[in-house]
Amino acid sequence: MEPNHIHQDIPGGVPLKMWTRGVPVDEGAVNQLSNAARLPIVFKHVAAMPDVHVGIGATVGSVIPTRRAIIPAAVGVDIGCGMMAAKTTLRAQDLPDNLEPLRAAIERAVPHGRKPGARDPGAWGQIPDAVDTAWAALEPEFTALCSDYPKLTKTNNRSHLGTLGTGNHFIEVCLDEAGAVWFMLHSGSRGVGNAIGSMFIELAKQDALRHNANLPDRDLAYFEEGARYFGDYVRAVGWAQRFAATNRELMMQRVIDAVRTVIAKPFESHVEAVNCHHNYVQQETHFGEQVYVTRKGAVSAKAGQLGIIPGSMGARSYIVRGKGHPDSFHSCSHGAGRVYSRTEAKRRFTLEQHRAATKGVECRKDDGVIDETPAAYKDIDAVMAAQRELVDVVHTLKQVVCVKG
Repeated sequence: MEPNHIHQDIPGGVPLKMWTRGVPVDEGAVNQLSNAARLPIVFKHVAAMPDVHVGIGATVGSVIPTRRAIIPAAVGVDIGCGMMAAKTTLRAQDLPDNLEPLRAAIERAVPHGRKPGARDPGAWGQIPDAVDTAWAALEPEFTALCSDYPKLTKTNNRSHLGTLGTGNHFIEVCLDEAGAVWFMLHSGSRGVGNAIGSMFIELAKQDALRHNANLPDRDLAYFEEGARYFGDYVRAVGWAQRFAATNRELMMQRVIDAVRTVIAKPFESHVEAVNCHHNYVQQETHFGEQVYVTRKGAVSAKAGQLGIIPGSMGARSYIVRGKGHPDSFHSCSHGAGRVYSRTEAKRRFTLEQHRAATKGVECRKDDGVIDETPAAYKDIDAVMAAQRELVDVVHTLKQVVCVKG
């Protein structure tokens, strides 16, 4: 049987293996992937998922294995960004006919959004006890990081824990193929992760400049094991990934509590649950060698491992089980992937088109979310077909409520 992926040789580098049959891939993304493939630290090949598109610094939807080195820009600034989903014992018929109060309750429970020049509505004013308790477990290591990098003390760290953010981050109430109610959310390490990522990306660039490193792209500057900042970056990125996972857990509990104020029927949550990163780096063994695997917009899909692949505000999402495909470095896509940039989406699509595309979903239908309209993203069904080698579908979810920042 013909393999589902496309093999492309890169002069002066390792090959690309791309799970992109039947989905659009812009030339800029291929150029970024090719630049990464030419780095001397990259092992075996670079894998591209079907949601691949141009990113800042490195390509979204890429899996980059490296020997004894890490590229901070390939991890990005939303370190540990990922998804969490929880199945409940609620059924479709248990949801109210009018879903607006349900959305409003979730929006009150979880800080989200941002207003320049005003108090940040996406941060806590009065921090809940559960957030304080979670922060107490994260704080000692953060204090140690701040002793070496004092500028991190100025971030919204504690006040962003348990909050959603903006852009493509969301909270949804979904129904699966059997009518079970799920809660699903997408967020990461918020302001503090951004500060950590931005700082180390700049330090890597400065290091490369000092050593006259011959890079195909300055954004792909990397730290090698034993170098001045390598250990600090590993420590910081690991902490940010824990912050992100904790952030999602806190938000999920707030969502569940909020739903209980609207739906009187008792229910259990976390009947099935997944909490997975899709912007991160960790050590793994592939093809008999221990390497650092950076997934920027990609999910771990080891054999039997559950993951989440969301569509868009108006499209289906999927709970999947990994097949452990060796050539993808046991990975799959993290979503549908953008077809149009945020700027282009705002230029191209109208509010009327957005409202039609999100018909039946209780969500924002204003100019502020046009850049997140479903048509700005690739067709999720084509994306899933392109990676049939990588995952099996366990559940198909369709949102009925969507909260955006």
